Amino acid sequence: MDELDSAIVRHLQRDARQTNRDLARTLGVAPSTCLERIRALRARGVITGYHAAVDPAALNRHVQVLVHFQIRPLSRAVIEAFKTYAAGLPEVNAVYVVTGGDDMIVHVSVPSVDYLHGFLMDKFTERREVVGFRASVIYQHTHKQVLEPLTP
Repeated sequence: MDELDSAIVRHLQRDARQTNRDLARTLGVAPSTCLERIRALRARGVITGYHAAVDPAALNRHVQVLVHFQIRPLSRAVIEAFKTYAAGLPEVNAVYVVTGGDDMIVHVSVPSVDYLHGFLMDKFTERREVVGFRASVIYQHTHKQVLEPLTP
């Protein structure tokens, strides 16, 4: 990615709703150049989509939690099956396969701590591949809106 590509990505991360003409004006390039660069970034998989940021509390998801899982047996098939299962639950925001003491971390958002308890008991304690899990309630978080490219 060159400087123009990086600038396009940075500006679109801040505001993906701006028009191509406005973005081109901000960057000091022709609208046709800007549009071609955006198309190329999408074709290369740099830009993967455009999303609306939504307040979880507005969707009755007041409690956010990271659930750390230990899975056995450790195999690609078992991990993939559990990942698919967890990602399909409406309370789940994201699923991460990780290294270290835990095998997976699942980001969950629910209405209350009571709901969380029932969710964990009903959805995970009966799963044969889950040998243990623990939950960490998120008190506060900051989400970085704009990611910059890193140079080696």
